Formats: sequence, structure tokens, C-alpha cells
Amino acid sequence: MFRIRKGGNGQAVFTLSGRIEADNLAEIQQQLAKETGDVVLDLKDVTLVNQDAVEFLVYCEANNITLRLCPGYIRKWMQQVRDAKMSMKR
Repeated sequence: MFRIRKGGNGQAVFTLSGRIEADNLAEIQQQLAKETGDVVLDLKDVTLVNQDAVEFLVYCEANNITLRLCPGYIRKWMQQVRDAKMSMKR
């Protein structure tokens, strides 16, 4: 589940909560594509993610989307994904 809140400075804040799974990603990507300014994904209420969601978050961060209040277990998993991709490039 997610909701979009726009700040007065033109920043779009997507507040995500609960589970983020492959089924949700298409809709989130569609909404992100509509934004032209700064985008923030607020993840403080996220309780569960799957591999697809983690790879999506890595992609988002690599494309200048800010991840706010990202739970530690997700950050750790994201780093593992990045490390795996780097070792495959060698």
C-alpha cells in the first residue's frame, strides 16, 4: 500500500507501508514515472519486502530517488544485492 504526499517545495513523497512485493511494483513505478521533481520513498512503515522489491529499491536509489527511514534489514539486503552485481561485473 502507498500514498503520495506532495510537499510545498515540489517534492513528491511516496509513503509506503506494509508489504512491498512484485505485484505492487508496476503501480509504484507508474506513479513514479509521472513525477518530474524530487521524489522520496518513505519506508518507515514497511514490514516485509521480497527480492523484486529490494532490487527495485536499489534501482530507485541509483536513479536519485531518496529512500527515507529505510529499515536496517532492507538496507543490508540492498547492499548484498549491490555487492552481488559488482562481483558479477568482474
